[in-house]
Amino acid sequence: MPTMKHATRGLAASALLGLGLVTSMPGHALPISECIAPADPGGGWDFTCRSVGKLLLDLELTDGPVQVTNMPGGVGAVAFANVESNRADDSDLIVATSTVGVTQIAQGKYPGGADTMRWLAMLGTDVGVILVDDESEYQSLEQLLETLVEDPGALAVAGSSGAGGWDHIRALMLAKEAGMPDDQIGSLRWVQFDGGGPAVTQMMGGHVDVVSTDLGEIAGFIESGDVRVLAVLSEEPLPEPFAELPTAASQGYDVAGYNWRGFYTGGEVSDEDYAAMVEDLQALYDSDEWKEVAQQNGLVPLWRGGEAFDAFVRESIDEVEAISREIGVIQ
Repeated sequence: MPTMKHATRGLAASALLGLGLVTSMPGHALPISECIAPADPGGGWDFTCRSVGKLLLDLELTDGPVQVTNMPGGVGAVAFANVESNRADDSDLIVATSTVGVTQIAQGKYPGGADTMRWLAMLGTDVGVILVDDESEYQSLEQLLETLVEDPGALAVAGSSGAGGWDHIRALMLAKEAGMPDDQIGSLRWVQFDGGGPAVTQMMGGHVDVVSTDLGEIAGFIESGDVRVLAVLSEEPLPEPFAELPTAASQGYDVAGYNWRGFYTGGEVSDEDYAAMVEDLQALYDSDEWKEVAQQNGLVPLWRGGEAFDAFVRESIDEVEAISREIGVIQ
């Protein structure tokens, strides 16, 4: 059943239609009805779309089920290009993004910059995790990093971003903290997959040795006992049910790597529609239901919306660009 806000929008449109004025009316905001996850099912962007889509319906912030469209490719670049070219003014469409996506923009790997889209909101932040198969010989982060520092090419490390992406950068930050010389950083063997879930599946099959990804993407593998977590990249221990996972900091490696979760929409969405979408997402964020979903999946609830989020995204792009130049990913 539509909310009062959406019902009011519909009544206003009906009244104008009856007066024959609908052609002069600026596009009124539609309830969010579709979320593009720029990756295969099972990853963090897929989780973001599906959990938020379900809550939009449960909280009566939309009129019907939110369609989740998986659009993998280019670590989000395919979805970004599709929205820019074909759906720039769709006011019922949101696209999942994160630190990973912004990293790609900072490194010039998307077909456009921050101005291409309208940045809606972030609802929480995920935390990086370093894990191996449950049958791996590596029992500790120290043991793993000793091997990598001694021989950067000895192990295949995988994640859901390309070389220079956020998962890769976090692994490099750990390696540098452990003493890997700058001139050896580029020798780390890196394998890209479209999502943390596929990366872990390939690791369990023996095709890669280590995965650097986000906790929210692979929480199910932890719960099933199929993987061994060597470190979470958070400054403090995580809340339950992940409180027992060791942090890198607690093992002597001062590295934290967070990945916020949020959404953008097309760059031609009107100010009115944009504001309505931000309002709906904030109502969802403020709900107890969202806090529960976040906690169950290793997310720390964190809100930035509208202009504040737009400014944050632009600042983040500048920061990631600087880090990428420091480690030689871009010139």
